[in-house]
Amino acid sequence: MRYDAFTAHDLLLLLQGLGVSVALFAATTFIGLLIGLAWALLRYYRVPVLAQIAALVAELLKNSPVLVQLFLVFFGLPVLLQTDLSPVEAALITLSGNTAAFVYVIAVSAIESVGREQVETARVFGLTRWQTLRRVVAPQAAAFGFGPLTGLLVNQLQVTSLISVIGVVDLTKVGAILNLRTLKPFIVWTVIGLLYYLMARLVAGVCARREARLRAHSQWKGV
Repeated sequence: MRYDAFTAHDLLLLLQGLGVSVALFAATTFIGLLIGLAWALLRYYRVPVLAQIAALVAELLKNSPVLVQLFLVFFGLPVLLQTDLSPVEAALITLSGNTAAFVYVIAVSAIESVGREQVETARVFGLTRWQTLRRVVAPQAAAFGFGPLTGLLVNQLQVTSLISVIGVVDLTKVGAILNLRTLKPFIVWTVIGLLYYLMARLVAGVCARREARLRAHSQWKGV
């Protein structure tokens, strides 16, 4: 067998890298959504101090390079906290925080897009602030925000490729390994690019169907 020939083991390595990328994307998306929505609720309820801190953190995260954030977490956080941090843990923290920052911006914009007259009308009818949020604001805000959220998720999927620089054996790292071994960059990176493209199309398709259902349930034409 020649040095640059592809083997069955390469396919297993590729699937392993794909699994790592998908798992980290799913985990950071879930965590980022929870944190970002929690920050948006702090702003909605105008919680003193915490709302301002959330806004400041989101501003810093969304306006700084993800790669710099990744290096700060992976190399700086262990020194600051005097603890060990694996590459996967550093990637999880960084991408979750970055996703949360953009989810916060989208959620705040979506909430503010709901007309104030609807909120005031809900209060006139005796709904509490929580009931107004759950029954009036949230359904419409979700319909407004799902489009930008779809774009964010597709972008964050591509951003996961950066984690290979700190040693996470994701899809991009596997591509680099195969490229060095086979010396066939066109074939290797074409396959890697196609896999990212297919994953992005899948995410966009799932989100588009979900958005259509949300718009139907929130009576989009009347919003």
